[in-house]
Amino acid sequence: MNCLQKWPEPVVRVQSLSDSGILVIPEQYIKPPSDRPSSESSSSAADTTVDIPVIDLSDLISDDPSRRDATMSLVAAACREWGFFQVVNHGVSHKLMKRAVEVWRQFFDLPLEEKQAYANTPATYEGYGSQLGIEKGIKLDWSDYFFLHYLPESLRDRNKWPSLPLSCR
Repeated sequence: MNCLQKWPEPVVRVQSLSDSGILVIPEQYIKPPSDRPSSESSSSAADTTVDIPVIDLSDLISDDPSRRDATMSLVAAACREWGFFQVVNHGVSHKLMKRAVEVWRQFFDLPLEEKQAYANTPATYEGYGSQLGIEKGIKLDWSDYFFLHYLPESLRDRNKWPSLPLSCR
C-alpha cells in the first residue's frame, strides 16, 4: 500500500488562524449548505431535535452477560450509525476529567513550534493535527486535535506523546 507521507496542501493550524484576528473564515472551512445541519428541512419543531446516542456503561460490569451484551450492541450501533456517542456512568471521576482538560489546554497554549514537533502525517493521524483528509481541496473541520493510541500497547508510539506539559507523560 502506498501511503502519502506529506499532506497534499500546506497545513494551517486552526488555532493560529483564530489567533491571527482574521475576520472571515477561509473558504476551505465552509461546508456547503447540504452538509450543514438545518432546521428548515423539518416539518415540525419536534423534527428539529437531534438526540445523539447516550449510552450508560454501568452495565458493562454487570454479572449478567445479557446486560453486558446489550450495552456492547448499543455501542456498536452508535458507532455504525452515528460515528460517535455520549457515555454516562463510565466510572471516570469528574476531577480526573477536569484535570485532563487542563493538561491538554496547557499543551494547546504552547507555542506553535513546540506543538509542531508532534505533528501527524497522512500515514498516521496520531499526533497533533488539524487536517482530517488527504484529498486536495476538501472541506476541512475548524479544529485542531491531538490523537493518541493508548491501547492496544502495540499501537502506542511514545514519540508522539508530548513532553510538555510534563503531566502529559
